[in-house]
Amino acid sequence: MRQTGILMPVSSLPSRTGIGELGSSAYQWIDMMKENGIKIWQILPLNPVGYGNSPYQPYSSYAGDELYISLDILKEEGLLTSLPESFREKEKRVDYDAVRSFKIPYLKEAFERFREQKLDQEADYRQFADQEWVKEYSVFRALKAANGGTCWNEWKEEDKNWPETRRQLTEEEREEAAFHVFLQYQFFRQWMKVKKAANDSGIRIMGDVPFYVGVDSVDVWGGKDNFLLDTDGRPIFIAGVPPDYFSATGQRWGNPIYDWDYMKEHEYRFWQDRIGYSGKLFDIVRIDHFRAFDTYWKIPSTCPTAVEGEWIEAPGYEVLDILTEKLPDVELVAEDLGDLRPEVLTLKEHYHLKGMKILMFSIGTKGKYAYDSFHDTENMIIYTGTHDNDTLMEWYGNLNTAQKRKVRKFLKRQGCSQGSVKERLLHYTFKNKAEYAIVPMQDILGLGEEGHMNTPGTVGSPNWEWRLPDFHEAVEDLRSLRKEMTDRK
Repeated sequence: MRQTGILMPVSSLPSRTGIGELGSSAYQWIDMMKENGIKIWQILPLNPVGYGNSPYQPYSSYAGDELYISLDILKEEGLLTSLPESFREKEKRVDYDAVRSFKIPYLKEAFERFREQKLDQEADYRQFADQEWVKEYSVFRALKAANGGTCWNEWKEEDKNWPETRRQLTEEEREEAAFHVFLQYQFFRQWMKVKKAANDSGIRIMGDVPFYVGVDSVDVWGGKDNFLLDTDGRPIFIAGVPPDYFSATGQRWGNPIYDWDYMKEHEYRFWQDRIGYSGKLFDIVRIDHFRAFDTYWKIPSTCPTAVEGEWIEAPGYEVLDILTEKLPDVELVAEDLGDLRPEVLTLKEHYHLKGMKILMFSIGTKGKYAYDSFHDTENMIIYTGTHDNDTLMEWYGNLNTAQKRKVRKFLKRQGCSQGSVKERLLHYTFKNKAEYAIVPMQDILGLGEEGHMNTPGTVGSPNWEWRLPDFHEAVEDLRSLRKEMTDRK
């Protein structure tokens, strides 16, 4: 059955605290999706944002960002005595540093009341806290604070090597670690309730798993052997992509490269655990940069750009064989965009994974007539765009007059001649034979440049900051498209 989805990051939801939360607005959003026939809610990674506030450079592949914890729910549960005045409620951008400074004192107050009420002695809390990833992450954050927030490979030797030595923590470090266990417990409880509400409404959640992990992460600190690092814990090689559509010098991401030989010796346990845990949090797991399961761009860490590097073959079949065998209930989909060699598509199709079509990349305008260059199939996902693209209206606005005319004539030939250009482009998307049609919320709203989420190859503001101050406009736009979205059956 063909289904409609919306790409809407949790960070972009309205709230009283300047960033999306797992409280009332998340449930209101679920109700809106249900009312309008939306069956898939796609989000960006929920992990604690690191360098550049990027969800693709997180501190952990397992932990959730404490910024998403709802203060309102903590108040309802008796962990806060009062709620703060609204903070940046009507802002259209997330100021991560400001929001973090604002929320942390309230989260610490909730932590103290949690311990006063001896809720940390409850069985379900102890069971959660005893998970290995929770222990390791909480210590990582505690030692990171003790070392001034620097990357772990710049810490004191005893802290850098804690995963191997498990030295006893100081009282201050234990306190900080306990605080982060509490934060993860609250995040997990709130998220799983949101997920249940979505599932009960007939909505599945598509989570996003980056192919690589950030160097400044518990994944690398606690699993050094899985990566190609020098004796100081610094990457010998880093990940990225060569020059392409987005950048003339390529993209130098800085993520450490995997030691595939070591991983193979351990049956790719790193991937089994990572995808397995994601399968608990999400109904569908999208693997970002899937092409690296076939070949990956290996850049010497000494190179300042991504121009120098080489393509290396990865053991994609071995990894995916194990994942499909050990985790048969996890639905994987592949982000297979970019300049790919045919073997990537062969790999994807071997496991019957859905790949992606991006509408604005598919409509060609160079000839006499505009045309759709993509070979459509049912087993795929069509998007108007992703978090890395211009918005749909931004793309259309950047076309010249002749190109715009060709696009409009193309849409008319396809039977999409009613309404605004935005509505016609969305109609063309929804009528596609693809099993899933997913549209970023910015394109539902018809936003231009102001809705841009991320520009690949750049770091920091304004990337990852777009948010919706309230649902008023969204309600009207969703209603206007309800019939087309619910007719995808």
